[in-house]
Amino acid sequence: MAATKRAPAGAAVLRGDITAAIRNAVMHELAEVGYGRLSIEAVARRAGVGKTAVYRRWSNKLEMVLEIVSGVAERSVPMPDTGSFATDLQLTMFIVSKALQHRIASQIIPDLMAEAARNPKIAETLNKALRTHQTALSEKIVGQAIERGELPKGTDPELAVDLMLGPLYWRLAVLRTPVDDDYLEKVAASVMTSLGATPPAS
Repeated sequence: MAATKRAPAGAAVLRGDITAAIRNAVMHELAEVGYGRLSIEAVARRAGVGKTAVYRRWSNKLEMVLEIVSGVAERSVPMPDTGSFATDLQLTMFIVSKALQHRIASQIIPDLMAEAARNPKIAETLNKALRTHQTALSEKIVGQAIERGELPKGTDPELAVDLMLGPLYWRLAVLRTPVDDDYLEKVAASVMTSLGATPPAS
């Protein structure tokens, strides 16, 4: 008779549903009270678990928030591939603007940006996540446009992404002013002009 395989003595078996509940609770707590007032006790209470369940996964509040926020921030953003830089640009700006106006993200992002000025670890985490998105956009949307001849070969990919997304972060994350389709169209047109974009070669 084969012996039943057991987990090593003393090994913690972390249930996925509990981890998911804690992650969800952290995001909602961050949105409601901010990082400064967030506590392990409040997170555990919202998740419907004991504090020990949280401490089995993370040793402190900073570690918990950094891992969870990093996981959310580094999720892949849909990259349009319509065959036209103009349309890719408009869709990208629409997607990002909707993400920044999400009821939870719109509360968390400004708060963490403020915390980043005081906490180097939070600053590093946010910078890494943003750079990941910038690199992906540079390689996909800007790179394709250069290959199709819609953008000059000497176009700086990072500068192009700054021009594309900078106004959205400024309006939505800093000024916290809603944007509409008309604003997105005007910014997209300005970006096209600034980058010297031309229609795709026939």
